[in-house]
Amino acid sequence: MHSHRALPARRGPEGRVENAPVAPGPSFSRGLWRIAAADVSSNNRVRLLRDGPATFDAMIELIERATTSVALESYIFRSDEVGKRFGDALTRAVERGANVRLLLDWVGARGTSRGFIRQLMRSGVEVQVFNRPGLRRWFGFVPRDHRKLLVIDETVGITGGVGVGREWTTGILKRHRSRWRDTAVVIEGPAAKDMISAFETMWRRTVGRERRGSHRFLRRAARGSHLDPSTHTPALVGIIEGEPLRLRVSRALQIQAISAERSIWIATAYFAPSPSEVEALNGAARDGVDVRILLPSRNDHPWVSLLARRYYRRLLTNGVRLWEWQGEMMHAKTSVIDGRWVRVGSTDFNPLGVAINYELDAVIEDPALGEQAEAMFLADLENSKEVGLRGARG
Repeated sequence: MHSHRALPARRGPEGRVENAPVAPGPSFSRGLWRIAAADVSSNNRVRLLRDGPATFDAMIELIERATTSVALESYIFRSDEVGKRFGDALTRAVERGANVRLLLDWVGARGTSRGFIRQLMRSGVEVQVFNRPGLRRWFGFVPRDHRKLLVIDETVGITGGVGVGREWTTGILKRHRSRWRDTAVVIEGPAAKDMISAFETMWRRTVGRERRGSHRFLRRAARGSHLDPSTHTPALVGIIEGEPLRLRVSRALQIQAISAERSIWIATAYFAPSPSEVEALNGAARDGVDVRILLPSRNDHPWVSLLARRYYRRLLTNGVRLWEWQGEMMHAKTSVIDGRWVRVGSTDFNPLGVAINYELDAVIEDPALGEQAEAMFLADLENSKEVGLRGARG
């Protein structure tokens, strides 16, 4: 990654440790290629989206602008009022002559009305469902397509943790209901080509035109590994395609932990890290890096929070700071490193996310976006409660 030499630190607002500008080092883009097989492009325009309503508005606006193609991939795609809003927009895109494809996951779409899906197909939307159960490895129950991706006209895309459903607008609890906290990112520019390429790969897997593992026999040349943030126009964007057993986002975290000089701030919904991930975070904290992790206090899968709390004590005793979100559900999957590298995507730090399911994350190097991501994270901490050693288990 684009590492740098530490200069004397100063204490900034909200207790942040700030460093003076630093000299560039090895390439961010080369690091992403070598550890995550991610092509990197420069000269992208990137914008963060906070929560479901803003994300849905941005997605619908893009779909309404589509002239040639719409590619939507979503683990969660409900037939509620949110899903119907998307269904109407997709249908209108077909009527304008755009090629519209919708890629769903069999587990994620279990509660979705079959009649709703059939109506979309009759309107001209091409629909495919990934990994239906059957007589094959693991009976088709794993891996899952956990990605959330929209690409319009192959020029602009949106990815993050936001699925299509009312969880992200009104929440789903009967008491203390609030919309789920989540983050997505709009990317316009060359990286949209990498996003549509990622979609095409999953589409081919789903329709059976790509044998699993066939990529191992292809020689794929690195693209963009020469890009240098000190000379190429930001934002630099790498699209990481998480695949079974590849551990790409986990390795990206570890190399960022090596490179971090000032801060590692992570938000993750379903936290069950591997020993190597824990060691990387603990090592950075012991070395003076400001390591913070934001987690849900209430989880739509309560057992995951119980599992996550087993890691609290070993993290806290090494200097990692932990917060729990006080709203209904904190569902974001983001990282911001040194206010410079930002990750927004679908991957949580647990075995399913990093080692089993198909995931997709955008890793962005851009100090301007990093500053915005840090401000967003600090705002989230205002609505969260810090966990102390006295309240920790594990």
